[in-house]
Amino acid sequence: MIRRLAAAALTILTLSACDGGSKPPTTPAPAGKTASSDTILYKATPSKVLAAVRKRGYVACGVNPGLPGFAYPDFRGTWRGFDVDICRAVAAAVLGDASKVRFTPIGGPDRFGALQKGEIDILSRNTSWSYSRDAGLGLDFAATTYFDGQGFLAPKALGLTSAAELSGARICVQAGTASQDNLADFFRVRGLSYKPVVVASEAQARRLYENDGCDVFTADISALAGSRSVLNNPGAHVILPDVISKEPLGPVVRQNDPAWADIVRWTVYATILGEELGLTSKTVVQARETASDPQTRRLLGVDGDYGALLGLPKDWAFQVIRQVGAYHEIFRRDVGSDSALKLDRGLNALWNAPKPGLLYAPPFR
Repeated sequence: MIRRLAAAALTILTLSACDGGSKPPTTPAPAGKTASSDTILYKATPSKVLAAVRKRGYVACGVNPGLPGFAYPDFRGTWRGFDVDICRAVAAAVLGDASKVRFTPIGGPDRFGALQKGEIDILSRNTSWSYSRDAGLGLDFAATTYFDGQGFLAPKALGLTSAAELSGARICVQAGTASQDNLADFFRVRGLSYKPVVVASEAQARRLYENDGCDVFTADISALAGSRSVLNNPGAHVILPDVISKEPLGPVVRQNDPAWADIVRWTVYATILGEELGLTSKTVVQARETASDPQTRRLLGVDGDYGALLGLPKDWAFQVIRQVGAYHEIFRRDVGSDSALKLDRGLNALWNAPKPGLLYAPPFR
């Protein structure tokens, strides 16, 4: 008996050695099932928002009424900007056409209500991800598209070197934003006084600031750069070096449709992975034909049907990059070197860049 058991064990060990102990190769599962061999097969719940978008033929996107670099209508009335391009990328992913978006300008105090009531599918409006917003409003932040922080815009003529010198200053700040609370916290902790000049919009704050209605303007640094770019004399104003908060900005969706949240999340990640893999809107067509890198081939829909896991076509990510661009193209065009804002990548550089930033996407596998 012992000899028979030993012989059986030897046979099992021999068979294991022959295949190297390897697992079967992981390939995409049928539509609606996961592609990984180390998870239970799962049929995702269809997205109600995706079904509604396809039925009506466009993505409804809420944006800032007018913030240079992020969301603004050009002289032809065409919406431009970083947040606008995020919505166009989603349209390219789900409808195959980046132009199939309708933009709704929404003020700061009204932005979450419009999303909660279903008036828009995505809020892409320089909105900061915070605990109370994420946990208390029935909403989900799909991903961080821009890592920012709050700062101060001041006239160069004042000769300021730090926000600590602003005691007693009149400071323009927009109502219904995280900036208003951050401002109060900053001065309270330091025992400084200030006079808040609370306004309804960035545009109103900009007008008051330029016409001496306040001494300093506070907002996210990217918003301040946008505002400065349209002042009569941008060079006469400086953004102080102080960064008084963390402001991870990104698109927001309703919490009751996790499949739609995944679609928006992975659309953002597709642009980031596109940059990391060296893809651009000009090279992605050729890359789909010639790429040998497995992750690139999966992302572009050459190998496997990973789009099915989101209820999307095989080439959804290819369409995002081809029609809208990889992340670095979007950044450069809207807020970077090719724009009036001339913002550096800074924290928004890739995690593995020569000057590393925080930009990171999960692997596509």
